[in-house]
Amino acid sequence: MSLSPDYPGRRPGTDLAEHLSLLRRRWLPFLGLLLAGGTAGLALLRVTPPAYTATTQVLVAPVGVQDQSNQVTNRQREPLNLDTEAQIAQSSVVAAKAAKELKTSTPEPVEVSVPPNSAVLWISVTAADPAVAAAQSQAYAQAYLANRTESAQATMTAQQRAMLAKLRQVNTALDTVIKELARLGKGTIEHTIAAHRQSVLNRQAYSLTLKYDALKTVAVTPGSIISQATPPTVPSSPSLPLYLGTGLMIGLLLGTAAAYVRDRLDTRLRTAADVERLTGLPVLGDLSDPPARGVPNDLAAAVVAACPGKRLLIRAIPAELGATQVLGPLARTAPLSLLTGSDVGDLARADAALLLVGLGRATSGQADAAVRHLGRHNVPIIGVVTKTGPAPRHDARAGASLGKLVASGELDPGLSPETGPMTAFPQPPGTSP
Repeated sequence: MSLSPDYPGRRPGTDLAEHLSLLRRRWLPFLGLLLAGGTAGLALLRVTPPAYTATTQVLVAPVGVQDQSNQVTNRQREPLNLDTEAQIAQSSVVAAKAAKELKTSTPEPVEVSVPPNSAVLWISVTAADPAVAAAQSQAYAQAYLANRTESAQATMTAQQRAMLAKLRQVNTALDTVIKELARLGKGTIEHTIAAHRQSVLNRQAYSLTLKYDALKTVAVTPGSIISQATPPTVPSSPSLPLYLGTGLMIGLLLGTAAAYVRDRLDTRLRTAADVERLTGLPVLGDLSDPPARGVPNDLAAAVVAACPGKRLLIRAIPAELGATQVLGPLARTAPLSLLTGSDVGDLARADAALLLVGLGRATSGQADAAVRHLGRHNVPIIGVVTKTGPAPRHDARAGASLGKLVASGELDPGLSPETGPMTAFPQPPGTSP
């Protein structure tokens, strides 16, 4: 049960204890949805087919000058750009080569990760069959190495062709210069220039020949498989902690929301703690016992001590609860003039008010209205008396006869005889008529 937004008392939800108190009050929907979420998570775990993950570890090695350089950082201390290599391993070209090797058109998706500070790729495949997962993981690893080898060889072949073409061009120019030197006389300027050109072309031809020979002798080593994928014996999914934890978390959120909604929609005051929490007024006592047993002495003493005057207004919430069940017993023990509000002057004559709240029947809106009404007329409220049990049957004559009782046992003279027989209660000890 929650307070209306306009209520001037302490608002719920101001601290953690208030939230826990709300969950304790609404434990049934909270606990029900929490258990339902956990049960749903377990049921989903039950119906989800198992999946197995197999991983192949590939050590990547440099293959030549075409390798992309990578900035050395705390995460990546290798000169190779392994993040780029991981993207290549997941490319459609590698997937097509793996599918061709597996003789299938739709291989399972591959996941490639790079452990920090390493030159190793973890190539993982998840499938319903552990043997299929292992086979496809190995196929992806071999396809990646094959693609890396082909790319390196294609790059070096292109470099060799470019180097050979340049070497042929230099040799052709060198032949031309040699022939020109044979026609020129020694000691002439033209002969000197041609000799210099011949020297430059010889050095270029020598450098290009060295580079061409180096490219022809480069060994292509794309990498190697350092850990073959094996069929896993334990499924990687579904995960019991994941499914159960997710179900419990969803149930916790839904249960908390349901508890808050239930507490907001149900405005009935069910316990004395609800009354104190929402109104901020002290609960002086409880009259759940039959009225014949009277009002406890401690309750009567608390009412007398809290009342600043001699005239006390009893306001029943809800109104059909009736104040007669507390008027008579309280009049026997408390030296006060008790008013029920049935007379138009009761509100003006009252020095203080006492609320009689029927637990389980009164609502926060009714309590709010009563507190506001008494506050507008400057009638202080000394506290609250709670009452549980079925609502009493309405008796008009009894209500009229008990409408005005004074400590002396005399009825208020404002009542007319036509209201019916009136009962006077004995005078408490120590009072004067």
